[in-house]
Amino acid sequence: MRAFRFESTWDLAAPLADVQAVLVDLEHYPDWWPQVLAVAKIDDETARVLCRSTLPYTLDLVLGAVHREPALLETTISGDLSGEVRWRLSAVPGGTRLDYDQEVDVTGRLTRLAARPLGPVLRWNHERMMRGCRDGLALRLSG
Repeated sequence: MRAFRFESTWDLAAPLADVQAVLVDLEHYPDWWPQVLAVAKIDDETARVLCRSTLPYTLDLVLGAVHREPALLETTISGDLSGEVRWRLSAVPGGTRLDYDQEVDVTGRLTRLAARPLGPVLRWNHERMMRGCRDGLALRLSG
């Protein structure tokens, strides 16, 4: 397996409670995050998510809620990736700061791609996906 860690920090011009409410509403991610193609609720804590960034590959993921606190949202990931994602939220002047941290191992069919020297391409693809998240989230919160 190939391990990846992704981190980013964004400031959004919206109250923490509003940001948290949008982020925990996983079923509506396709409404504002262009790279999230579909979400199917499995139970109150788990959902199947299909997402696709710029590369011609759709990730099939199962996300499981670990924490849904106002300042910490954490999920496990299984499927094409295995690991965890954390969103740390903090109030800042003018809005909310989001600290994003994802640690995953590539599994399934992607393992062969990640084993080759395609790490920079996969990182670029992830950056594009997260840019869609940041921009879509900001737009959703401004409306």
